[in-house]
Amino acid sequence: MVRIALPDGRCVAAGDEGVDAVLSEVLGAPVTLVDTPPPDAVLERSRPEEVLAAGVAVPVPVDEGRLGAAAPPGGFADFAPVHLVTTATLRRIAAELPSGVVDPVRYRPNLVLDTAGPGFEENDWPGRELRIGADVVLRVVARTPRCAVPTLAHGRLPRDPEALRVPARLNRVVPLDGLAPQPCVGAYAQVVRAGRVRAGDPVRLA
Repeated sequence: MVRIALPDGRCVAAGDEGVDAVLSEVLGAPVTLVDTPPPDAVLERSRPEEVLAAGVAVPVPVDEGRLGAAAPPGGFADFAPVHLVTTATLRRIAAELPSGVVDPVRYRPNLVLDTAGPGFEENDWPGRELRIGADVVLRVVARTPRCAVPTLAHGRLPRDPEALRVPARLNRVVPLDGLAPQPCVGAYAQVVRAGRVRAGDPVRLA
C-alpha cells in the first residue's frame, strides 16, 4: 500500500476514502490518484531557459510529450525506465558550483556509474548498449534533458538554480533527434535483459 506523507505531518494511503480531495487541497489543483496512466497521458516539461529567467516559483510555458514514450506501457516513467549518470559528469558540475559538491539525488538517476573521464561522456552513448555485471543489458536511447526539477528542494537539499544553470552553460546538446539543444545531464536507457545490479559491478559499453 502506497502511503503519502503530507507537509503538515498527516499521512494518507492510496486506498483511503477521500484521498483525492486531500491531495487536491494540499496541491491547490484537482488531483486523481491512479495506479495506471490513461492512454493519452502527457508529460508537461517546463522550458529550462524560461525557468532560469523567471525563477522556479514563477509559472512558465511548458512543452508536452507523451508520458513514458520510451518505456513499457502501464508505468509512470517520464520517458524511459532507466536514467544513468556518471561520476565524471557529477564532478564536472560540482567543479562549477560554489560549494564544489553536487548530490546525485538532484538529478534522480537510477544508476550512478563510476567513470574517470572529463564528464558528459553520456552524450556519446545513445544507440549503444551497456552490460552491467553478469546479467543486465541496457540500451541507451537518449541524452537526458533537464527542466526545473533539479533546482527544487530535494529532501534536505535546498533549492539551487545552479543545478540547471551549470549544465545549461557546459552541456547544451540535442537530447533526441528532432529536438532543439537543451541542458542535458545523464542518459536514458531501456532494459534489454533484466537482472540484479550490485554496487561495484563492472560496466562495459558495447
